[in-house]
Amino acid sequence: MVRKNNVSFIKPKTEPFMIKSTTISRQGVDWILEQPLEVQLSIVANHLDICKAVINSLLQTAVQQQAGPRYCRIRPAEGNYSRWGFNPGSVRIGNQKLSVAVPRIVDKTTGQVDNVGLYDALKDLPEQKEEMVLSVLKGLSTRDYSQVAAQLLDSFGLSASSISRHFIEHSSKAVAAFTKRSLEEEHYVALFIDGKHLAGEQMIIVLGITAEGVKQPLDVIQSSTENSRCIKDMLSGLISRGLQYEQGLLVVTDGSKGIHKAVEATFGHYAVLQRCQWHKRENVVSYLRESEQQPMRKALQQAYGHPDYATAKAALEQIADELKTRNVHAANSLLEGLEQTLTIQRLGLHEHLSSSFTTTNCIESLNSQVDKYVHKVKHWMHSDQRNRWVIMALTEAEKHLHKVNGHTHLHLLQQALQQQIQNTIAQNHSFHGGTPMERISTSYAT
Repeated sequence: MVRKNNVSFIKPKTEPFMIKSTTISRQGVDWILEQPLEVQLSIVANHLDICKAVINSLLQTAVQQQAGPRYCRIRPAEGNYSRWGFNPGSVRIGNQKLSVAVPRIVDKTTGQVDNVGLYDALKDLPEQKEEMVLSVLKGLSTRDYSQVAAQLLDSFGLSASSISRHFIEHSSKAVAAFTKRSLEEEHYVALFIDGKHLAGEQMIIVLGITAEGVKQPLDVIQSSTENSRCIKDMLSGLISRGLQYEQGLLVVTDGSKGIHKAVEATFGHYAVLQRCQWHKRENVVSYLRESEQQPMRKALQQAYGHPDYATAKAALEQIADELKTRNVHAANSLLEGLEQTLTIQRLGLHEHLSSSFTTTNCIESLNSQVDKYVHKVKHWMHSDQRNRWVIMALTEAEKHLHKVNGHTHLHLLQQALQQQIQNTIAQNHSFHGGTPMERISTSYAT
């Protein structure tokens, strides 16, 4: 057991960074927010500790209003009041009685010592319902201090003057910074798009890869499914925030038709799709008997492991021919979108970039980090809570993301994408009989 700032931490042997139990004595909300995220979430898991921290903050604010800030010469009420230690006390939350340290104030003009006046209001609170406790949990966990303060004041029957302006005016700066972050200064060469299941809903996340290989979560939306219209709106929002795509983007997905449709509708021929080879492999083997699955995984992995596009494609088509006699649905699954699973090979980049860009592992790893933060939430009450939790987790996870494997070769990806775009434009030009102006000139000449 380790003690720090009057807080006891028990560190399990198997998970040294997780907090087993937490006890708060006189710490307030600001103390919680100064701790590492792991400590914050451990405290959040126990809503009574959060309530105690809020009560401590309210009492500390009341003391400042009478006696002024600590170590400050400027005092309210002409300096007639000073701090005078603490008394043990308690406040009832629901059916629980919380012990709190009650600050005392001495009136210098009379010598009388009393508990800070706000304590009497807190001590005689009506019974607090579970909904209030959950609202405190939601607000603090998402750093929405303003909403917490308002809900507490309503629930406690207190006036706005009972709490400091600083406490009320705090807002969710991390969420605002994430959703409004400008993308103009960065050059992105790739996007990963994937949906994460969270309490019956899909949270669709976009992860950007810069030209230097840095991973940056760019946006998240909530949708019941991987709906193309919702995803298109999200991608359009990225463009409005400055995402530049005219130099080409590699977009890696799990094969969702809704995502593919949205990408093509938003970026057109400037986006080159790479479907996840792992997802394709697992889709194929899911049609087979259990005894056949592992040998098929090995065969598919070997085929996808060929760095040469033509060789890899021929090997996969041969496997599909063999599958037709065993399970036609498995064969059809392999052939569906086959070209898009071989994009990295077709661009000639398998040797340098296959470990990062032939699967969705990059964004799957991000999702697993998000899980570490959101799994503690047991009560998902509404969309705002869900959105704020995921964004907070993405913001924290971003600090620990490493560059993609092969990031020193990303200039080759940029060159290959630009060549692919030029080839596509040339093909369209040839197919439609030249540019619009050339076709007009030809019609007049005729």
